[in-house]
Amino acid sequence: MKLKPAPHHPSPAFSLHHPDKNPPRPFFFLIGLWLSATLFVFGCGSQKKADPAAGRRDRPVPVSVSTVLQKTIPLEVSGIGNAEAYSTVSVKSRVGGELKKVHFREGQEIRQGDLIFTIDPQPYEAALRQAQANLARATALAKKAEEDLKRYQDLIQKDYISREQYDQAQANADAQTAALKADQAAVENARLNLSYCFIQAPLTGVAGSLLFHQGAQIKANDDRAMVTINRVQPIYVSFSVPESTLPEIKKYSARGPLKVRVSGNDGGTFTEAGLLTFIDNTVDLTTGTIRLKGTFDNNNKTLWPGQFLRVTLALSVQPNALLVPTPAVQTGVQGQYVFVATPEQKAEARPVTVGRNLDGQTVIEKGLQAGEQVVTDGQFQLVPGSRLQIKNALSTPGAHRP
Repeated sequence: MKLKPAPHHPSPAFSLHHPDKNPPRPFFFLIGLWLSATLFVFGCGSQKKADPAAGRRDRPVPVSVSTVLQKTIPLEVSGIGNAEAYSTVSVKSRVGGELKKVHFREGQEIRQGDLIFTIDPQPYEAALRQAQANLARATALAKKAEEDLKRYQDLIQKDYISREQYDQAQANADAQTAALKADQAAVENARLNLSYCFIQAPLTGVAGSLLFHQGAQIKANDDRAMVTINRVQPIYVSFSVPESTLPEIKKYSARGPLKVRVSGNDGGTFTEAGLLTFIDNTVDLTTGTIRLKGTFDNNNKTLWPGQFLRVTLALSVQPNALLVPTPAVQTGVQGQYVFVATPEQKAEARPVTVGRNLDGQTVIEKGLQAGEQVVTDGQFQLVPGSRLQIKNALSTPGAHRP
């Protein structure tokens, strides 16, 4: 008896329905290919992580640079101050009465000697006339007493009168002379009071607000001023500086007057120049500062009492100072440094010793040379040795705009 072979059915490479059967060779080939690709990708990735700065060195970094300048710069002390009137006078009346007339406007410039107020003079004119009348009577009585005394002198020599009568005539003449002098003083006082009715400006300056107006009743020597006049030409500017700068200020002021420069506190364009004329005699214990004053001609009346100003006191000059824009200076773990653009247009991290700041510039005391170029923008992408793509080459630090 013959057995028939079973019908043949083609099978796939592998079947999920037969996990217990051994998969054919193509399966192992695919698995090996997948593992090789995975290991290659991870190997490349790990190689890149090993040197993160390599890519930053290879690709050019766009930066801005500026040239290190060498020039003479001023040694200055800066601060905030305010203008003060050179002198201030509060005008008060020495006599009382009705305010007849005001001869100026509020805020008007007044010249010394100008008539500014008139107090009703009629009561004082009457008092003057009365004092003059009393003086005339006293003059007549004194003259009569002197003539009587002369007659009594002749009579006493001839023994026509007693000594007591002569002494009485002498006393009467002395009394009349004293009364005459008192009446003369009364006339002068009345004339002086009358002159006080016409108030004149005691100094040249600018008038403030009026407290009393025409028709007001004025009290003699009132506590309230009728007007305040400020002298603004010249004018003071008062400012304070740290006490640590006092030795330098005294040192340079001993050589000659120090110049003071002021400008608007809001960044205004005006500038006024004056001289340091006052150094206070004590340091303020609460703030650790000392008060100074500069005097300014103020010919254009640019400065006004109470105005806040930026003040710069020039002490001396520093020759051959190296300047870079302040944004070029970076701070790291080991101190301050700058990125220098080498002739090969690569970045070099250079440690520097910095000095003071001056109008957006920083003085470099050590670490740079004149003519070198420093990076002023784009440093956050740099590492030492990075290739540079210079966007601009500023010729002067002052032209830098961060």
